[in-house]
Amino acid sequence: MTFPSSELLEAVGPLPEGLVAGVWDIGGEPVGVELEDIDAAIFPYMANFSKLQGIRKAKNLTLVQTQTTGYDGVHELVGPGVAVATAAGVHAAATAELAVGLAIASLRGIGESVRDQAANRWNPARWPGLADRKVAIVGVGGIGEEIRRRLDPFEVELSRFGTRARTDEHGEILAVGNLLEHAKDIEVLILIVPHNAGTHHLVDAELLAALPDGAVVVNVARGPVVDTDALVAELQTGRLRCASDVFDPEPLPADHPIWQLPNALVVPHNGGNTEAFLPRMTTLLRRQLRAWAQGEPGENLVPAP
Repeated sequence: MTFPSSELLEAVGPLPEGLVAGVWDIGGEPVGVELEDIDAAIFPYMANFSKLQGIRKAKNLTLVQTQTTGYDGVHELVGPGVAVATAAGVHAAATAELAVGLAIASLRGIGESVRDQAANRWNPARWPGLADRKVAIVGVGGIGEEIRRRLDPFEVELSRFGTRARTDEHGEILAVGNLLEHAKDIEVLILIVPHNAGTHHLVDAELLAALPDGAVVVNVARGPVVDTDALVAELQTGRLRCASDVFDPEPLPADHPIWQLPNALVVPHNGGNTEAFLPRMTTLLRRQLRAWAQGEPGENLVPAP
């Protein structure tokens, strides 16, 4: 098996008996192991999966482990017969805190205050704030649940949307398919769904138009979940706001219009990228390595599309 860097290999510590590991960033040649001997590979953190074509040189590969929660494009990259495990859970706390932070920053005009500070301008104003807002979380997986928990003390009116309507221990979950009919009552739309055929441009021009004036779109999911052109068109009118960690395209080109919009907060895909990441990732990998050494599949396997 291979690790993407010697630093991660060292952080994990001694390998369980029976495992042999090398270092391979999937770009160059592996070190410490031959290509034909690689049966499992850990992808680099925040890798653009479409640029890891070198993984196909490992002809006896049976498993890949991502260091991200998202895995869109990985099955297509590695092909049939290769299992895919994600880092689900590793990024949950960090991404959830950013989602809440982005909502607060937008609703309290912190972006505007930063620009005022740069201009030495004292500019008090009344902002909506998060308390008493109607907030919708779209996505009720592990990160969605962590966002829900963190919103609990903020005295919001919360609704949640999942793949199907149901009730859990925290109350009602509405179906994503009914999001449009509820849009008029959503003042803060937090997106944390995986990107797939069913969620591509989930937030389109029609949905954006149905949101009330002053609504904030918070995207900590994947860029293509939102129709970027439609979002920019709404932002340019000044009717809506956005605070987003992810974009389509990504990275944003320097001449993209969203950079210049005062009602947009742009974060460069930093959702899970905190100092909590490495300790949590190494803890997960240690559990995975123990399982793989015993011939078990390990955690966080995701089905092929």
